[in-house]
Parts: sequence; structure tokens; C-alpha cells
Amino acid sequence: MMMDFGKDAGAGRTLPAAFVEEMKELFKTLPGVSVSELPAFLESLAAERSYGLRRNPLKYTKEEFEEKMPYALEKISWAGEGYFYRKEEQPGRSPYHEAGAFYIQEPSAMIAVELLGAGPGEYIADLCAAPGGKSTQIAGRMQGEGILVCNEYVPARAEILAQNMERMGILNCVILKESVDHMAERFPLFFDRVLVDAPCSGSGMFRKEEEALLQWSPENVRMCAERQMEILEHAARMVRPGGVLVYSTCSFSEAEDEGVIERFLQEHKEFALDEASLTEELLAAGICPGRLPGTVRMWPHKLRGEGHFAARLVKAGEGVLGRDEKQQAGCAKSITSKVKNAQKENQNYFQDFCQQYLTESCFEKLEAEGNFVWKKEFLFFMPALLPDLGSLRIQRSGLYLGEAKKGRFEPSHTWAMTLKKEDVRQWVEVKNPAAYLRGETADNEAGLKGWALMLLQGKPLGWGKAGGSMVKNHYPKGLRKNLKDCGCGRAL
Repeated sequence: MMMDFGKDAGAGRTLPAAFVEEMKELFKTLPGVSVSELPAFLESLAAERSYGLRRNPLKYTKEEFEEKMPYALEKISWAGEGYFYRKEEQPGRSPYHEAGAFYIQEPSAMIAVELLGAGPGEYIADLCAAPGGKSTQIAGRMQGEGILVCNEYVPARAEILAQNMERMGILNCVILKESVDHMAERFPLFFDRVLVDAPCSGSGMFRKEEEALLQWSPENVRMCAERQMEILEHAARMVRPGGVLVYSTCSFSEAEDEGVIERFLQEHKEFALDEASLTEELLAAGICPGRLPGTVRMWPHKLRGEGHFAARLVKAGEGVLGRDEKQQAGCAKSITSKVKNAQKENQNYFQDFCQQYLTESCFEKLEAEGNFVWKKEFLFFMPALLPDLGSLRIQRSGLYLGEAKKGRFEPSHTWAMTLKKEDVRQWVEVKNPAAYLRGETADNEAGLKGWALMLLQGKPLGWGKAGGSMVKNHYPKGLRKNLKDCGCGRAL
């Protein structure tokens, strides 16, 4: 049986009667809401959704971003780098998006990483990472220091995750496509912070995703809750003593939210909810407490976002890690031997490229922070802190730098997106970024010769190769888009 949204509902859109009954009971018992609010809540599920994006701190400071973005942005109070934007502006179809200036993300989804509290130099895991919203948010907080392990079991989704990490210019990440039990076996007591943004029934996304509404059922809620418990069980094994575990869903159902956390805490006495998670600032933003102290709920009738639940848990103890020097250095040791045995000719091509097109400081930084690995004619950069991955299924274990071919080294687009203007000796500020993203050539007004980093307001779009009066376009053909330019580096 289905129930009408109400007079403001979109044509044909109805809520499952079982869901409405469940919400009636929740609104009687949960803090922060009351039965009198139920009509407003149900009506909000048929209202216009809010739209959000998140600044990439790896590329823009707050001041620079707010000055240069050609959009009417409004700060999101619960997310450090988050902004609301107007639907009609379509920033996801702009050159700024392709340059990794921001990530399009539902506003309430940003809360989980805020609770995680990621910082530079840490070992962090995002266990359900695709398409990459929360992973890129974590990476921004890490500022290129430490190691971020992102996992997505489904290969096609892992590929999308990798593309988004590439676009945002993230250097210090590993992307796996593994089961969480295999990860737990490899990384016991290993991570400082672990995020479980668990697969769920999706009721918090009803007005955003029609499919979530159509597939919702009490049976699906129960199935999701069991899967969530299983993921949490394995996640708990990977958190070091004193470390943090954040669990989140986009579900309103108590069985997937407080119910899962209650069951987890009963079986894991070493974890406790962080009751300080819900700060005065978050309360002022319209975020509500969950039934358990230290859990938070986001209701669409109380704020400009969808439905989310999150809990921050802290593991007892300190100083005892599941990573030792052997585990941390295992990969680095094998890398060193590979470098020694690398094809001399290919290595020379790469060194010639670096001397000609990179600044000394850029190359020295790469040498200091990791190792170069040749896999046949393909060159990869491996961060020095990269853990030993053993036999885990890997989507990306390092940064693909480029390929040696036909007596030269050709740099990759992936590498370009991690660079800064001050890292290269040659660059071109693209006058028509939409044309570049379509694959068109640019004028060589500076008389450059060879590889140049193509820039949008000083931020990388990709490579070009200059010669004569033209700069040949090396933006990957698979990424090219037919964007309409409106004259200011913006596309609609």
C-alpha cells in the first residue's frame, strides 16, 4: 500500500504507508522532533531540494574561491568547505568543475566527514567510498600528508571513484576494490580514523532519488541493517586504540541508525559514542540529536538538506598500533629494488622531461615524499607511507605519472591534475577553457616549445604541447565534453 505525499507532491509520487507509520512512531520518541512536526516533515519530502558543492582546499583558499567562482554561493553552516548554489547555475557543467575547483555534493552528506575530524599525516580509511564525495572531502582535510585508503567493492564504481580522485588532484590515496573482511585481515588496528558511510535503504534521499522511493520496504531496511552490522564489525578491527570510527547513513529508519549503533556497542565495549559530537554550532544549524547521546540526525524540514544520520565512536586506549616498521616499509623496500632495476633508457627519458619542464623544487618534493616505480614502460609514483597491500585487489596504488614511448616521456593527465603553476617551467592560461575541454588547440602566444601545463585561473586543466603558433591539446579524449562557453571561463 502506498500513501500520497499530499497536495504539494509531484504527480504520481507517493510514500509507502509502512514508512509513514514508522515515522509517526519515531516522531513520538526521538529528541529534536515532535508529532506536531510530522506533516511538515512529510511535505518536505515533496518540496524542492537544496543543491550544494564543496570547495577543494587542495586548489583554492576560502578567500580565493569566493572571489573567483562566478556563482551566487551561500555558506553551509555545518560544513567547513560547503556552499549552497542555485540549481539554474549548473556548476557541474563548468570548466571549474573539470579543473577540480569543487565537488558537487548533497549538503547534508558533508556532515559525516565533519564528525570524522581528519587531519594531515594520518592513516585514514573510507570503506564505502564511491563515488568519492566523502573521500575527496577527507583528502582535502589531509592536505596531501598521510595515506587515505578508499575502498569500493564494485569495479565499475571503483573506476568512477578513481576518476573523481584524479579530477580533484589527490596524490596520497590508495583505491581498493575489496571486501571489508579482507581489508580487516590486512590492516588490524591500523587506521587512525575509519569512515563507514554504509549502504542503506535510502529513505533520506526520497525527494532526490526516485529509485530510493520505489525500492523502499521494511524488508529492505532489515536487510540493510544486517549488512551494516557486518561492515561495522570488520571496520572495528581496523581502528587503532584511541582512533575514531564514524558511521553514517542516508536513512531515517531507526533500525539502520540508532539500532545498528546500539547492537554494535553491546558487542564492542572498547568503543564509546563521543557525546561532544553535537556542538552548539551544529544545533544552531538545525541538526538534531539522535536517540543515543553522540548521534546526530538531519531532517529536511529543519534544514536545507536531505535526511542523514551519523555517529562518532572513539576506541579506548592509545599508542598501540597494528602497523609496525616492517608493515609500513614493506612496500617502500620493494619499490627501491624496482627502481634500481628500472630500464635505464626509460629512466633517462623521464629525467630529461623533469629537467626540461619541472622546477627543481617540484622534483625534489616528489623524491622526498615517495618512490618511482616502472611497470614496463609505465611510470608510477608511490607515496613513502604506502602500506604493504599484499594480495588485495587494487584499483590505484600510486599516481600514474606517464609513459615512455618512442624515445621520449609523455606525462599523464592524472599527474597534471596534482600539479601547481609553480611546479612547472611552462604554462598557458587558457582563454577559452570550454574549447580546451572540447579538445581544441590554443594559441601559442608566448612562443613556448614542448610540454606546458594548461591553466584555468592558475589551476590545472591538463597538458598541452606547444610548437609553432599552436598548443596541441592533450586533454584525454574520453573526458572531453561539449560545454557551452559564456565568456568568463564559465560554462552553462
